[in-house]
Amino acid sequence: MIKRSAWIIALVASLAFDASRAHAVTAGTLPATAGAADPASAADRCRALLQSDYTALEDAPTQITAAELIEAGGGNPAVCRVRGYVAPQVSFELRLPAVGWNGRFMEVGDGGWGGHMFLFLCDGPVRRGYACLASDMGHQATSSQALWARGNWQAQADFGYRATHVAAVAGKAIVRSFYAKPALRSVMFGCSTGGYQGMVEAQRFPWDFDGIIALSPDAEDEADLGMRVIWHMRNFLDENGAPVFDAAELGLLHTAALERCDLTDGVKDGIIGDPLACRFDPSVLACRAGQSSRCLTPRQVAAARNIYAGPMTSAGVRISSGGMLPGSELGWGAHAGAWATELFKYALFSPTPGGGWKPSDFDFDEDYKRLGLGALYTDGNPDLRKLKAAGGKLLVIQGGNDTQETPGAIVDYYQTVEKTMGGRAATRDFFRLFMIPGMNHCTGGDGAFAVDYLRYLENWMERGKAPDEMVGAHVESSYLLGLAAGHAGSDADRIWWGAFALLDFPLDRAVPVSFTRPIYPYPEMAIYKGSGNANDASNFSSFDPTAAMRRARR
Repeated sequence: MIKRSAWIIALVASLAFDASRAHAVTAGTLPATAGAADPASAADRCRALLQSDYTALEDAPTQITAAELIEAGGGNPAVCRVRGYVAPQVSFELRLPAVGWNGRFMEVGDGGWGGHMFLFLCDGPVRRGYACLASDMGHQATSSQALWARGNWQAQADFGYRATHVAAVAGKAIVRSFYAKPALRSVMFGCSTGGYQGMVEAQRFPWDFDGIIALSPDAEDEADLGMRVIWHMRNFLDENGAPVFDAAELGLLHTAALERCDLTDGVKDGIIGDPLACRFDPSVLACRAGQSSRCLTPRQVAAARNIYAGPMTSAGVRISSGGMLPGSELGWGAHAGAWATELFKYALFSPTPGGGWKPSDFDFDEDYKRLGLGALYTDGNPDLRKLKAAGGKLLVIQGGNDTQETPGAIVDYYQTVEKTMGGRAATRDFFRLFMIPGMNHCTGGDGAFAVDYLRYLENWMERGKAPDEMVGAHVESSYLLGLAAGHAGSDADRIWWGAFALLDFPLDRAVPVSFTRPIYPYPEMAIYKGSGNANDASNFSSFDPTAAMRRARR
């Protein structure tokens, strides 16, 4: 499983872009002619990009290294595929529809430690008419490796904030050259590290994008996330690196958590509808005298409590935003331990010349005070006034069963934004957080994870229709396995890959859906109306548990 995504117009095109955007907003949609192109000249226009000079592009000196027309095939349209880099080392690939361009530009984010391009995320958007770009974030590596960061401040700055921005600057300029007009809309889409990229863009470069979709973002900052992951590892694994819980014991915990909180949404469906409010104490499973099976040892009870609670000092002082949520127990073994180890080993602490840092070296009484060393990797600024003033829309999605990103972090961030921006209404004008019960990291899991986020964002950006409700679907695992039959890895990996990379939206009627659910902006949740098919989203309505709590206190 991979661990977990920014736009700007070239200065010379900014006035034309603003005028076009104003027209699109007035009309309520993009002009139908936005994608007009001469297919006979597409190959010529593509090759001509090689002769274009982008070396003087402000803040993003760019060189194109390859440009070729790829013919339509396999359900994909013909595209001009452009490869290049922004100096000194941010490589990118851009796919430009030869015909049928919808007037929009998208940049997709990376995953893990970057180092490669998540071009598969461009497939669906390109089929919908988007020009789409991906970058390697300024270095080459696998998503789990961070040796590139050792002493390489340029690469660290690129990963932290620069690469996403300059790639967007370059992409926008190339789009303008190819189509002889600027993009009318720009969108950022990414998950995990890609979600982090989207949050950084919202905070540092709020003029780059009209809309940002950030799934499972590394909320607050990468260093704090790394500490949360190390905390999880230290409790989930024993001194020899073996899991403290076996699969049966995790199942026991999961079942007990469901028994405690499954009905919070009014229906017993194997999903905790409001995991943030679930108060589950694993001590109910503690072994009694003479009991040796279907129970937890004192060590296991303590470990489970710590995993739910999140990082603390030895005195019990909380030093982060929380741990795993009830309902996520079956995924506790799929943590981001390798990613976090690389973070401290090569990018933050690096205590020995050989980079010999290991998770057991982290001191929870002292080392949290050193996390400021990760200042290049931060996305926790709650002051989003510039994004709001620019008219940007930020759509953030977090799965309740995510074990790669602890969901409490993004909730804590959102609550802080509300306080900073002057309340819920002032925040929801431009920023909405959606928690999807039962969803794993980015997608998959027990919940209604299949959502056409792009359609909801387009309606918000272009028609002023804010997403008061999104409808998600749970696609059957057997179908996802079939989609990803050629993908390497376990069944869980293939299900994740099918759900995240291969599902096309809107879903075809032939796609087998087990159930649908409405998803509401945080803190609202879906609650069953009490009658009708519980597998149909129309039989649920919105419930605000925080409002109910306020009424109860009166």
